[in-house]
Amino acid sequence: MDERHVFSVAELTAQIKHILEANLPDLWVEGEISDFTWHPSGHMYFSLKDPHAQLRCVMWKSYNQHLFFTPREGMEVQTLGKISVYEKGGQYQLTISQMHPVGSGDLRMAFENLANKLRAEGLFRQELKKPLPSFPTCIGVVTSPVGAALRDIAEVISRRFPPARILLRPALVQGAEAAEQIATAIEELNCDGRAEVIIVGRGGGSPEDLWAFNEERVARAIFASRVPVISAVGHEIDMTISDLVADLRAPTPSVAGELVVPHKREVLGLFNVFHARMAKAMKAGIAARRHRLDGLRRSHGMRRCGDLIVQLKQRTDQMGERLVKGWQSLVGRWEAALKVRAQQLIALDPQAVLRRGYSVCRRLSDMRVVSDASFLRTADAIDVTFARGKIEGSVRKVLPGDPRDKAGEYKDG
Repeated sequence: MDERHVFSVAELTAQIKHILEANLPDLWVEGEISDFTWHPSGHMYFSLKDPHAQLRCVMWKSYNQHLFFTPREGMEVQTLGKISVYEKGGQYQLTISQMHPVGSGDLRMAFENLANKLRAEGLFRQELKKPLPSFPTCIGVVTSPVGAALRDIAEVISRRFPPARILLRPALVQGAEAAEQIATAIEELNCDGRAEVIIVGRGGGSPEDLWAFNEERVARAIFASRVPVISAVGHEIDMTISDLVADLRAPTPSVAGELVVPHKREVLGLFNVFHARMAKAMKAGIAARRHRLDGLRRSHGMRRCGDLIVQLKQRTDQMGERLVKGWQSLVGRWEAALKVRAQQLIALDPQAVLRRGYSVCRRLSDMRVVSDASFLRTADAIDVTFARGKIEGSVRKVLPGDPRDKAGEYKDG
């Protein structure tokens, strides 16, 4: 008796489907788009081909609606997807979840397509830009924790406005996962509520390196941010979608540090301006009241009441003297308070402390200031800043201090 098993077409196709889909992981595939069809349902159907083979592909609407460019016939692309089997047609295909153009020409086209789309939606409108706070004390930063951008921003802010501190939300700044991490970090800073302004950026690089800042996911996170956002990507010649959407564009991360906080000299200057304006306003008020009283004294009705005029004038002189003395006392108190504030600002200047022989040690892995040796581990990379210059090195041995000593506050950036 013949005991051989005979498969039906459906059974065999199901077996092939199981073998392929269960054993092949997600794959990156590069090729040229051909036979491209964008179905009215929103799904995309096409083939990827090279000189030797072709592969049927599908990209569902739920994935292709996030593309930052419009695929077209003949375009070279890289796709991430999983092999699946379309049983009814008996075909295996690549079900795509991500797709990127290949080559600078395609990148420029993708940039222009997304820029035109967002511009039409109003994301670049100048009247929607949020103003920056004048004296922020907490600045959110979204960048790599090990890049030069963070170091540049931190150094500029600490020099210009010592009371401000940085709240870091680390993120990859290039690669396939960078855009999602950058957008999530912006959203987390908004939910946290402490940051008064956010700097998003990185140092220079190739167009491909900077591409995360041209992703629609990042652009919409910046636009949706309730907190003002400064975009500081690459160098002055680099322009990204993030720069166009942000409330302010800084050509470099260092310039972002200069734009986000005032210089301490500017703060003292404002105090002096306010003092001068208040003094001028008070003197003008006294002069106006004197002029009015003089006019009353010269009027016909007042000339008939000479004694009353004399009494009122005497009383006015007394009140004027009291006003002047009171004003001089008030000005004196304001001047004393301003001097105290000025001394406090000078005392906050880290350079003054460094010139007295102290130094500042930071752990290079996260640029945090080290105030307690127990925060370090052997082989940690550190830098030490002096009044003139700095050194870099690594920890050879950690010697804990007296536990009865109180460690200084350790800022969590």
